[in-house]
Amino acid sequence: MRGRLAALCLATMHLAACASSSAQESRAAIIVDPTPASHAELVEIVSTALHGVPVTLADDALTVESVLLIERRPARDAGGQRLDGRDPGRPERFHLVKRGRQCLLIHERTGTPYSLTATQCAAR
Repeated sequence: MRGRLAALCLATMHLAACASSSAQESRAAIIVDPTPASHAELVEIVSTALHGVPVTLADDALTVESVLLIERRPARDAGGQRLDGRDPGRPERFHLVKRGRQCLLIHERTGTPYSLTATQCAAR
C-alpha cells in the first residue's frame, strides 16, 4: 500500500512539474543586442513566411515589443498614386518567443515557428 501511495505521489509531482514547465516553455521575448546579421535573418524569415514577398523592417524591429505587424503595400497606379477603394487586407502578425534557449518567430496566421539562430533574445 505504501509503495502505491509513494508511486502515486511521485507521479503527481512529476505531472505538476511537467505542467508548470510547459506553461513557461514559451515566453514573449524581445531581441537584445541586435546586429546587422540578426536584422538580415529577421528580414529573410519574414519574407520566407510571406512566400518571398520583399519586406522592409526597421532596425529596431522586435527590440521593444514582442509583436511585429507587417502591412501590405497599398496598390498604386502607374504614376505611383495610391488607388482609392482598394483594401490591402489585414496586416500579417508575428510574435517573438523564447523557448528554452531558442528564439522563435511565430507567424500568427499559420502558427508556423521559425528559429532565429543569429539572434539573441530575452524573455519579457
